[in-house]
Amino acid sequence: MKSFLFSILILLLANAGSVAQVPVDSLLVSNTDSTVKADSLPQKDSVNTLPQSDSVSKRPVIDTTWANQQISVSSPAFYWQVLKRSAYFDFKSTPIAKEGSSIKIFRGKEFIFYLLIFLLIVFAVLRQLFQKYFNDLFRVFFRTTLNQTQIREQLMQTPLPSLMLNGFFVVSVGLYITFLLEYLKINPVDNFWLMFFYCCLGLSIAYLVKFLGLKIAGWLLGIKEATDSYIFIVFIINKMIGVLLLPFLIMLAFSEGRIYSISLTISWCLLIVIYLYRFILTYSVIRNQIKVNPFHFFLYFCAFEIAPLLLVYRGLLVFFDVTA
Repeated sequence: MKSFLFSILILLLANAGSVAQVPVDSLLVSNTDSTVKADSLPQKDSVNTLPQSDSVSKRPVIDTTWANQQISVSSPAFYWQVLKRSAYFDFKSTPIAKEGSSIKIFRGKEFIFYLLIFLLIVFAVLRQLFQKYFNDLFRVFFRTTLNQTQIREQLMQTPLPSLMLNGFFVVSVGLYITFLLEYLKINPVDNFWLMFFYCCLGLSIAYLVKFLGLKIAGWLLGIKEATDSYIFIVFIINKMIGVLLLPFLIMLAFSEGRIYSISLTISWCLLIVIYLYRFILTYSVIRNQIKVNPFHFFLYFCAFEIAPLLLVYRGLLVFFDVTA
């Protein structure tokens, strides 16, 4: 027994020595693959996985017990019952009462806009229907032709466009005077359209009296040709004033503040230049037909052109102040 154990011990010592004599390899080859790298970007689903709910609502349960009632299909009560029991729309509940908003009433310049559109349409129609008359009118006004007598006779032979342009002048200038009186705050009446009517009426009466007075004076004094020339020039200038005031009427009607003041100032300058031009033009025509002193003609111009307008305006102020 002792010999058996002794032999086992010797064998164990021999195996340990053999293991110690085996050289250790400094380069141990790993069985793991060195090329395998961990994925730095984890593969996750970028789309959030939301619960897939059905986007289409389920068909609700419809109450059909009321259909057994004796209701005619064509009667309004049947349709009301259908709407009242609708599963999609709540027709049976009491409607929510909301506080009503106040009605806003717009009181602007609609009628002035319509009047200006009407004036523009009338001017366009006249311009298209009587093109030759307008061409001769501008030629006489700007003195672009030497044959003034022949053009004057042609213009006098077309009374219809002349009469319509005289009416156009009355409406255009009447509207301009109404804007001017409102701007200066010296209008006799508060109603805009009544004031506009009075301005047009006053202009019509003033130029009618002037026309008849010049005709009578020319017949009495034997200077009918001179008075006719003067009347012709006056009404030619009036027609041009009615046309040239159109853009200023639009500016005065729909502008305010600084633009309004600039438009009004330019229109005043334009009217002053036109009336000075009319004074020079009439004097040059009258001087060729009768002998007249420039100072006497200036006195006539102040007495029969400026003074009547001031007297008419003063009379209107006194009349409306008395009757107010």
